[in-house]
Amino acid sequence: MSHLFWLSDDQWAGIAPLLPRHKGGAHRVDDRRVISGIIHVLKTGCRWCDCPEQYGPSTTVYNRFNRWSYKRFWSALLEVLATSSAVTKSTAIDSTYVKAHRSAHGGKGGQKNQAIGPSRGGQTTKIHALTDVIGRPFAFTLTRGNEADSPVAPRLLDDLKGARYLLGDKGYDANALRKRLREQAIVPVIPGRSNRLRKIKYDKVRYKDRHLIENAFCRLKDFRRVATRYDKLARNFHSAVALAMLVAFWL
Repeated sequence: MSHLFWLSDDQWAGIAPLLPRHKGGAHRVDDRRVISGIIHVLKTGCRWCDCPEQYGPSTTVYNRFNRWSYKRFWSALLEVLATSSAVTKSTAIDSTYVKAHRSAHGGKGGQKNQAIGPSRGGQTTKIHALTDVIGRPFAFTLTRGNEADSPVAPRLLDDLKGARYLLGDKGYDANALRKRLREQAIVPVIPGRSNRLRKIKYDKVRYKDRHLIENAFCRLKDFRRVATRYDKLARNFHSAVALAMLVAFWL
């Protein structure tokens, strides 16, 4: 059975102590097998009902993912493992579009409440993320595809600690954001837009490290259910992204 597990023994040792314990009800199916089934679905992009039977009943695999998504367990696990280990002296911020498959439409509350909106690529969701000094994403949020980058940045910066530099592209060139960063004693490494009357000076050498966050998005999109959104509910897609970040960078 070991060849079925997506997590090595060392990776499992890092996650096992943090799993929910002592819950009432029927005996829980083997955690490692079921979580491997969840990762298999996220990685390959298959339907939940097509999850190989070796991981257990597909309904069990999906129900575990869905139930723990509702409780924000996957996101909380990322916060525990990533936030405590991230080296944030030089932090990069960026966003990436994810195409929303037709099966992702129809979630309760409409597309606006489920973080789906029109963009040049059609109906999309945007993943906004922060990466640490070596390019590991440690915080993120979801928005509709038609939301601008700079107004979303403060949501990610609220709990940012220890950062001295913030690297971002021209989409983050906003006076309000620059003021906010300086108030937090963070140096903005953000080039100015071409229509600025006064040229913006920034650290061009340090700015070259911004490619690390682009690399991180590429690695995340190796997970097919992150590269294309199939989930109707934003909380489930949020959990899928969180689990992909855990497996790719933090376990």
